[in-house]
Amino acid sequence: MRLVTSFAAAAVLTTAAMAQHAAHRAPSAITAALADPGRPAADRERDANRHAADILAFAEVKPGAKVADFIMGGGYWTRAMAPLVGPKGHVYAYQPAEFIRFRAAYGTEQEAAVAGRANVTANRQSLADFGFGEPLDAIVTVQNWHDLHLKMAPPEAGGQIARRLFGMLKPGGVLVVVDHVGNPGATPFAVADTLHRGDAAATRREIEAAGFRFDGELPVLHNGTDPHTALVFDPAIRGKTDQFVYRFRKPR
Repeated sequence: MRLVTSFAAAAVLTTAAMAQHAAHRAPSAITAALADPGRPAADRERDANRHAADILAFAEVKPGAKVADFIMGGGYWTRAMAPLVGPKGHVYAYQPAEFIRFRAAYGTEQEAAVAGRANVTANRQSLADFGFGEPLDAIVTVQNWHDLHLKMAPPEAGGQIARRLFGMLKPGGVLVVVDHVGNPGATPFAVADTLHRGDAAATRREIEAAGFRFDGELPVLHNGTDPHTALVFDPAIRGKTDQFVYRFRKPR
């Protein structure tokens, strides 16, 4: 019994030490990037809720990296990654032409996110022919994969995009996908149009089929109280949806 107790105590101490180490090992480059005065105050106020530091570390974005913010939305992740990759790195801020045609503000938001950032390039090619001009270390896409399965999207768009992204990464590069969780239905991505939610299992199958290796899940955006049945823009759930964070790696 004494031996068991000793092992238990040691396990507790080891766990506590690991937790303490984890609390102090956040890369200083990420901490400095998120504190960059060039980022809007509104972005910095969202960092904790969006777990920006955790996701950037999970995506292995670091100084000197070449990365893409794929379907960049309002530009939050572009503005976070630009100071992190620094002058020797580069961020490709991709806003699809189709999205800008649907909502002109996406174009305005892209312009604002790129303005004054010498290491950021705006890209607004169509989903059918986009490219970044050089192999990338990482691609991050947040709350967008389900959009590739809207009724307005071309058939098989998700699989085609996954294959294109695979070809644009360096061997060993990563694709990080964050999306709202939807209840799986008889048809994959059944609630993409109605609730703007993804399908975690179908997303993983689709991306792995393109050649990627699943490389882990980050649970920081999990919310067990979300029933997955409300529109993500519903004020009652907006900003609090259950989300999966998956990392896929291109084999070396």
